Amino acid sequence: MRENQYREDREGLKELLRQYQNLKNGRTHAFLEEDDFERIIDHFDEKDDLPEALEAAETGLSQFPYSSQLMIKKADLLLATRKYREALDILETAELYDSSDLNLYILKTDAYLALDQQAKAVELLEAALELFSGEERIDLLFELADVYDDYEEFDKVFDCLKLILEAEPNNEEALYKICFWTDFTGRNEESIRLHQQIIEDFPFSELAWFNLAAAYQGLKLYEKAIDAYQYAVAIDEKFDYAYRNMGDAYLRLRKYKEAIEVLEKVLELTRPEDVIYEAIGHCYHRMGNYGQARFHYKKAVHLNPDDSKLHYKIAVTYMLEEQWQSAVKQLENAMRIHRSVTEYNLAMGECKMHLNQFKDAIQYFGMVVRHKPKNVAGWEALIRCLLKAGFFEETLEQCDAAMKATDGKPLFLFYASTALFASGKSKEALLKLEEAMAKAPRMLKKFIELNPAILQNPQVVDILARYKKGKKI
Repeated sequence: MRENQYREDREGLKELLRQYQNLKNGRTHAFLEEDDFERIIDHFDEKDDLPEALEAAETGLSQFPYSSQLMIKKADLLLATRKYREALDILETAELYDSSDLNLYILKTDAYLALDQQAKAVELLEAALELFSGEERIDLLFELADVYDDYEEFDKVFDCLKLILEAEPNNEEALYKICFWTDFTGRNEESIRLHQQIIEDFPFSELAWFNLAAAYQGLKLYEKAIDAYQYAVAIDEKFDYAYRNMGDAYLRLRKYKEAIEVLEKVLELTRPEDVIYEAIGHCYHRMGNYGQARFHYKKAVHLNPDDSKLHYKIAVTYMLEEQWQSAVKQLENAMRIHRSVTEYNLAMGECKMHLNQFKDAIQYFGMVVRHKPKNVAGWEALIRCLLKAGFFEETLEQCDAAMKATDGKPLFLFYASTALFASGKSKEALLKLEEAMAKAPRMLKKFIELNPAILQNPQVVDILARYKKGKKI
């Protein structure tokens, strides 16, 4: 029966087009109604034949000069051909005959926006809201939200979506959009109240539960967010974004095992993504399971080989297991992509130092202090390496340079004292240690870590005892 209807419609359209051609060519033709012209215009428009569609609109208006519907059709086509002023003129005329057509306001809005007249678009739509109700008012609110977005009045975008949901709590488009705008505007408390009301009336709305959870997450109320996400996935067990966000909430709570479970669910439901594998890798990393962390980081690398950070993360897992050579290979991959990242150079220097390749290590640490002279970690790594390599004179030089570059950080006084002790210059070393203790006694731990045997030196112990009595170390 549906097939017969389709055949009849097609045959009817063919006949209409034939009569329309007769009219154009001045031949005898059947009388064409106003809605016949609308159908002919739509036919050409659907075929992307805008010149023919415009001609049909003009022909129709020559037959029905007071038809607001044909004027609106023509204005729509003029907008498609970027004739915005002409479109506005004809819409103004159409409004004189029928001001109750929603399309009139939508098209005028499009024209104003195209002419970069956002204020007029806002004024028009705000006035139109008073004229319409029900679905038409909802459509206008969506249109107004888009205008406010274009106008960068982002809080008003949220207001429009809120009005839509207050009128139509199950509107999917509004539920999807308000989640983004809640996060963007930070209006989480309002979103929580709105969605709690929606859930009270529609307890099986998985989108409302999701939005409620996301708003809690925006306020860092991760436990509440997880509870709400669990309701969302109980209603829709294939709601992958709920599992994804839940995984992030568990991560924030350092509940890595639970995070892994829900992130693996994401992998079951969607195509593999590097960010999910990376997040799972991070969880295993934090749990101290470096083998599993590597396994997942490598899966992430397979999907996104140009992300240097992933190669670096794999290297870190090797470093934590003291597999220095394997770490070097991964850092080489990372540095082929991004050569001068501070963390990569520091890590490479650390690996080279543990492999007793001191000259290479010094080169990498040196690169860090050249690029970031105020970076304390870079100077510290360079000086530790020089000490370990036995380059004591150079250590002292770099301690002076580090003090100047970092506005006199007392940490480097401790390092200078260590170098002086190692050089056999005990008197100078004790004076440096005294100076360091006077400025930053809490940094003593780093001094002792460099050479624990120094505590066997009675003069050192004496200095430490004096400061321990006077100040808390």
